[in-house]
Amino acid sequence: MSVGYIQLSFHPVHIMDKSAAGATLSRPLKGLEDKQVIQIACGDQHSMALTKDGQLFVWGDNSHGQLGLEKEQPKSLSAQRVESLRGIPLAQISAGGDHSFVLSLSGVVFGWGKNSAGQLGLGDTTDRRVPTVVNSLNRKKIVSISCGGEHTATLSKGGTVFTFGSGGFGQLGHNSFKDEHHPRVVAELWGSKVSQVTCGRRHTLVSVESSKLIYSFGCGMQGKLGNGAMIKQSVPFPVDLSNECDHEYTFEKLIAGENHSFSLFFKELESRSESSHQGVLTLNDRMIDRWVSGSDTWPTIKKEINTVFSSASSLNGSFLKTSCDEHYQTSDEHCGLDFDLVKTCFAKLLEDKRSITEVVKVVHNKLLKSLHPNPAGVEALRLYLLLPELIRGLQKQITELTGALASKILQLNLDARTVLVMYWSKLPNDWLKDLVKLFQKECAELIGQISCGETEHDFTRRLQNLLQVLQMLNKVCCTSHNDIPNSDFIIHEINDLLDTLEATVAPLCEMILSFCFTEDFHDRVKLKDYYFGIIDILVKFPFAADTVSKQRMFSYLQKKCIGSFPDQEMLMLNGNLLRVNRDSLLTDTLKYLKQNNHSFFNLLKVVFIGENGIDARGLSAEFFSLLSKSLLKWEKRVLDVHENLLVWFNPNRSKCNKDFYYLGVICGMALYNHHYVNIDFPLALFKKLLQLSVTLDDLEELCPVEASSLKSLLEEDEDIVDIIFWDFTVKGQELIPNGGQIPVTKVNRQKFVDLYVDFVFNKSVKNQFEHFSRGFSKGCPLDIWRMFHPEELQELLHGSPKHDWQELHQSASYERCSASDELIKNFWTVFFEFSEENKKKFLMFLYGTDRVPVGGFSKRLLKICQSDGPDADHRLPEAQTCFDRLILPKYSSINTLRNKLVQAINFCEVFGRE
Repeated sequence: MSVGYIQLSFHPVHIMDKSAAGATLSRPLKGLEDKQVIQIACGDQHSMALTKDGQLFVWGDNSHGQLGLEKEQPKSLSAQRVESLRGIPLAQISAGGDHSFVLSLSGVVFGWGKNSAGQLGLGDTTDRRVPTVVNSLNRKKIVSISCGGEHTATLSKGGTVFTFGSGGFGQLGHNSFKDEHHPRVVAELWGSKVSQVTCGRRHTLVSVESSKLIYSFGCGMQGKLGNGAMIKQSVPFPVDLSNECDHEYTFEKLIAGENHSFSLFFKELESRSESSHQGVLTLNDRMIDRWVSGSDTWPTIKKEINTVFSSASSLNGSFLKTSCDEHYQTSDEHCGLDFDLVKTCFAKLLEDKRSITEVVKVVHNKLLKSLHPNPAGVEALRLYLLLPELIRGLQKQITELTGALASKILQLNLDARTVLVMYWSKLPNDWLKDLVKLFQKECAELIGQISCGETEHDFTRRLQNLLQVLQMLNKVCCTSHNDIPNSDFIIHEINDLLDTLEATVAPLCEMILSFCFTEDFHDRVKLKDYYFGIIDILVKFPFAADTVSKQRMFSYLQKKCIGSFPDQEMLMLNGNLLRVNRDSLLTDTLKYLKQNNHSFFNLLKVVFIGENGIDARGLSAEFFSLLSKSLLKWEKRVLDVHENLLVWFNPNRSKCNKDFYYLGVICGMALYNHHYVNIDFPLALFKKLLQLSVTLDDLEELCPVEASSLKSLLEEDEDIVDIIFWDFTVKGQELIPNGGQIPVTKVNRQKFVDLYVDFVFNKSVKNQFEHFSRGFSKGCPLDIWRMFHPEELQELLHGSPKHDWQELHQSASYERCSASDELIKNFWTVFFEFSEENKKKFLMFLYGTDRVPVGGFSKRLLKICQSDGPDADHRLPEAQTCFDRLILPKYSSINTLRNKLVQAINFCEVFGRE
């Protein structure tokens, strides 16, 4: 038995050559000249080396793909990096005859190369040319791996041995000579708590440190099993050790070769060197303490920083949650990180200006550039959780680092991004909030710079990348029910961008209309196009803007499409003129639409036959309000009004295709023309238009009694469900084939409720909705309306449900009078005396609609103009609906004002129209 110890030092790898004179020479291996190698493994005709910064290098024969280089080449004479394992924190490497294995810090096993006997443990005999995860060993807490000629053995932390591959000499220890294509526990060693396993070419050795026993199995020729026999042995038998090993020596290491075996022992009282097993350098609390305290020299600290922060493998192997061996449970759903430790260590690191400056430089110049888009395992994704926490604490260089990180996230392959999203969904809420804030802040900063006139070419790409990552986070927050509101994603600087766009375009329109072009005209045109390009990007990310900003973007892109932004007279010329009688409003409208002459991209202009007035929004606003009343009279043919006054499609009119189509056209036209339809559709309609799923909550809005029954069904005890005697039918319609014969039980009640909701909103009105939706898209031809959330789309079509009358008062402006005048004081006194119904009538009188605009009354002008003409007490107030102006005669008393105002609002179809 050997009683020595070999220390593996950090030096370049050398290979041995013979000179022309026959002398043996040593020279550095090409590709590893400047690398600190911590582990070496040699196969039959290939070799592997693991470096201090976690990189794996291979060289030699590649006939079976044992180098794992992702490309066809017969061999490599120089050391080449295995790119697909970049970022995986490796704990051990092993080379077999023509196959290779590596083990990660969290116990994930990767194998590749020859697989003729199943030695890769993948369940087949197909060779692999790239590192492949042995999924059957996941979460087994594997701590050691060893390759034989055509077999492999692994050891778990609990001391369980798994073997697989060639078993022709009994080297698998399964009491048979069969090959095994999957890892299989060596049953005879079960409960022995094996501490070490190593494979020779056709034999295997294991040790049990607690009992100081070594077991062997496999080919016994040349006596390499150490038990006095030279036969094939398929079950583990103890090795015959010298008696002195029981008392004076302590077992250290097993070594198995082709035809021989060694065990390494030490005298217990002798001092021993450090363990020969060297790991990849990882970041930890003690290391950061040394950096911050300055206990090491700056060159030493700088070297460590460069090693750790230039290596994805080093960082991915850092801050593992070791309590209860949690990091061994690393999977698609569990990242294995100790988040509290990460936060504490990075907070400490950020306090040291010199160290963090070096860290930022290394991360930006080396680490981010090295990230592989196709990581071999999920451990490589820990970095994408660590870096945001580091970047978030920086005061400078945060923008370029966040942008670079966003770019790398988007370059990940689909499977890796899916796992990363899963990791995000499992993050502690404070971490996820910080992550959202990081990317939201960077988007806001970038849009702010653009709003201030900075137009670097790279801004567009960077903004798209940041928004795409923010979109991924938004989906996580929407689906995993985290306590992160949608408002955390809103970028208020978008409004500044829209203001800048308006300020850029307005002078251009003046130049065009006056035919007076300044020298900077072409520069302004380019700037306008640039800003519109940014808006084209923003509309693809609905979560980023509030409702008012989206409405402004919709308007600007609409005007750009019409080609007349922002001049009002030009908009009128491009409109479509619809002439209607008040008494036959719906008939005239349908007749007009059926002529197919309407240009839906242009705005609608309305003329009421027999009345004077030019439509500058006021008449068309009134038109849609009145038309809504006519549409509701369609209820027996097209619409059903439910008990809570919400309106839904009549399920019994599935063949009235044209009616539903034109209903959709009218609703789409109202949205496109920025008017309201006074038909209270439920939120479910807007969800369906946006291709979102409806739920039981939506049914509760439309049919509260039915929804209440269904909720009770889901909550009732099993005995009560059984005596309700429901089956899978709704109003005589079967929800599933033979549904009348299938009772609703506790087991299937959720399915019944889901089918019930689907029937009400989808199946029963499928034809009706399809025609409505087609008409809606026709009436609103710019599909950017899809950027709105369902609630926003509902508000845009219906108007805001909130009537804040004080806001109307506060937003008013005055002409030829002031807020302190007695007339104005009397007006507001009378107005606030009105009932809710009369207040809405006043809105109808003034604006042509009683609906509140999105964002409240502050988003709509109210200008009160005093009229100083004679006989004021004999005149009625007038409303210039196109200009949101109320003309108020100077009445002699508050009673006269009250009477005249009540008269005006109750006869607004006759009076006050201009």
